[in-house]
Amino acid sequence: MLSEYYDTISHLDPWAQAAIGLFALAVIAYLLRFIARLILLNVLPRLAGSFPVGWLQTLLDKRVLTRLSQIVPSLVFQVGVFAVPRLSPVLANIIHNVAVACTVLAIGRVILAVLDAVQDHNLQALSKAPGTRSLKSYVQLGKLVTMLVVVIIMIGALIDRSPLILLSGLGAMSAVLMLVFKDTILSFTAGVQLAGNDMLRVGDWLQMDQMGADGAVVDMALNTVKIRNWDNTITTIPTWRLMSESFKNWRGMSESGGRRIKRSILIDHATVRFLSDSEITELGQIALLKPYLVSKTQEIGEFNSNFAREAPDMAGEVVNLRKLTNVGTYRAYVNAYLKSHPRLRKDMTLMARMMEPTTNGTPLEIYAFTATTAWAEYESIQGDIFDHLMAILPEFGLHAFQNPSGNDVKIGLRQNEVGVLSA
Repeated sequence: MLSEYYDTISHLDPWAQAAIGLFALAVIAYLLRFIARLILLNVLPRLAGSFPVGWLQTLLDKRVLTRLSQIVPSLVFQVGVFAVPRLSPVLANIIHNVAVACTVLAIGRVILAVLDAVQDHNLQALSKAPGTRSLKSYVQLGKLVTMLVVVIIMIGALIDRSPLILLSGLGAMSAVLMLVFKDTILSFTAGVQLAGNDMLRVGDWLQMDQMGADGAVVDMALNTVKIRNWDNTITTIPTWRLMSESFKNWRGMSESGGRRIKRSILIDHATVRFLSDSEITELGQIALLKPYLVSKTQEIGEFNSNFAREAPDMAGEVVNLRKLTNVGTYRAYVNAYLKSHPRLRKDMTLMARMMEPTTNGTPLEIYAFTATTAWAEYESIQGDIFDHLMAILPEFGLHAFQNPSGNDVKIGLRQNEVGVLSA
């Protein structure tokens, strides 16, 4: 058949014979590509359907198979270009080199498609299990390395030289390359450390004040980490900065199931005093406070009785005896209230403590953990607790400290004027 083809075109000019030969080769190449595409996209997936292997499904992605079929035309030209009649050896060599470069490019595109399929598979895993590690930075690095290797091999094929010659030349440019890809190298190293030490995942709540970031991690790429802040703005942080600077990851709080309450009520110093017996009796009607008052009253009574026996001449002075204070009793009530609250974690730190007095009053700090980490529920629980604790302050003869406002000054001046007039 091939001899009949040569006999048919033998009477034509050499350039015409070469043109017809190249056209026939192109037809054969793209016909074989069509057949390969048909087999790869229709037959191969059916055969592989009986082997439910995860990595095999990734390799049989439609993008991978489509790009794999695109290798066929360049391979046909590599093999058949020297069989074209009357084709100049120089031109045949050029076409062969171009075909080799196209083959390398097609193989590189197949590798890129595989990496894209791996990334898509990882994104699906992230959506099902948020704790899965992101492979995006590794995929991007793989793409970068693949493209560099493909470019070097293609240039070597086009100039008909070994790629090793180009690589030896790149050695002399290593300093320049290190400078150009400095951030990429630093970011990749940081990404490996973040992933290896499990310091950050997609979905974590990250807080980095120096970068203005406070929100959820939505993407971890080779060079950047993308944060969606709680006001729905986007902050992009270079990956390497996460290793060179400090940040706060709230994942531990989310996994613990408890969110901390750490807030104080400022109590006015002027309202702190001892409780009278009638006040103690009245406060004893509070169910949460009764056990404390019974045990504390008994303890104080025993101490005062012993002191009176040992020093009867000094027992008449109040300062020598123990007495309940309104602020101490209030603190005991707050502790009892927190321990009985159904939305607070009892297996975590739970207490009310007096802090160092300041010019703005004495802080009574509440330190506890809610039984939920959801923001809205947390704020609701915290608000309910402090609403109650502030509203019940007058029952103990206490007042919260508050700087005087303009209205307080007006009331004070008016009362002073009334007092002067009445005098």
